[in-house]
Amino acid sequence: MWETTEEEIREMMAVWPEIVREIMEHVKNIPNIGKWLEKVLQYNVSGTKKLHSLTLIYAYKLIASNEQQTQDNIYLVRILAWCLEMAMAYLVMIDDIMDRSLFRRGQPCWYRHDDIGLMAINDGLLVESTVYYLIRKYFKGKECYDNLVETFQQVIFKILIGQFLDMSSTFKKSNLDQFTMNQYNSIAKWKGYGTLFVPTVLAMHFAGTKDSEIFKQSETILSELIIPLYQIQDDYLGCFGDFEVLGKDGTDIEEGKCTWLIVKALERVTPEQRKILEECYGVSDPEKVKRVKQLYIDLDLQNVFFKYEEEMYNIIKAQIEQISCKNQQRFLMGLLGKFYGRRVCDF
Repeated sequence: MWETTEEEIREMMAVWPEIVREIMEHVKNIPNIGKWLEKVLQYNVSGTKKLHSLTLIYAYKLIASNEQQTQDNIYLVRILAWCLEMAMAYLVMIDDIMDRSLFRRGQPCWYRHDDIGLMAINDGLLVESTVYYLIRKYFKGKECYDNLVETFQQVIFKILIGQFLDMSSTFKKSNLDQFTMNQYNSIAKWKGYGTLFVPTVLAMHFAGTKDSEIFKQSETILSELIIPLYQIQDDYLGCFGDFEVLGKDGTDIEEGKCTWLIVKALERVTPEQRKILEECYGVSDPEKVKRVKQLYIDLDLQNVFFKYEEEMYNIIKAQIEQISCKNQQRFLMGLLGKFYGRRVCDF
């Protein structure tokens, strides 16, 4: 199904003007907000890579019965997909401020655009609030409504927990001894909750899935295996990825983040190499950032990553093959194939 990505994105973009019109109608009686909110949405939402929304749509198309996949329901699942894109865009807007990131998708982060500054926090909250308005507008009265609202509330809460763990475990506030694999796994699990797991759950709720075992199997594979691998890929790309390809800058080293790379480096360093990390990690100095990256190269972490990625792929593939529901199995296998070996950012 992922081979139809471009076609599905075109179908999603055809729905986008309706999303914007509906939101503009909602705020039409509030002075000055309409044009500004439309600008916020166009800058931060419409240009995403749409991994979240495509995951949701493809999950629905594989999980829902043929009878369920009416024109109206396909339209609604695209509305739901845009709601998810908006929720994730809100979190990204806030994350960029906290990380002091410079670029996102090849353009200045919203808080840096036209000197918007910290007003971007309120803009992010506006985007989040429109999500619940749209869900109420299009899904109120449907059996899945309560589950959809609860899922969005849970994903935002859990990702914010991940952000707290991420921000509170930086080298500037702690020491290198706290950069353990257990700490990293906690951060990866919570931060990555919305990336692949939530789109799948939303699709299952909209499709009317009731089997708790299917939910449990999907959560285990996504939360414990696929999402951690996805976050590790992000850490790798943040350090070794090409800005021209990624469209964003990696600031993990400057920010002193607990990443997979720093954890693996600490497992392999000599006492002399550790002193380099103590001196250079978490410092916004280009030369010190280069020294950390060179140390990663000296420790052969690129090849360590490639080997780990392949090992995890084989483990996840074997786990998916044990799933009893064939449609769920096909979806998860397709998802694994989609991002295995990815070298671009999907946000």
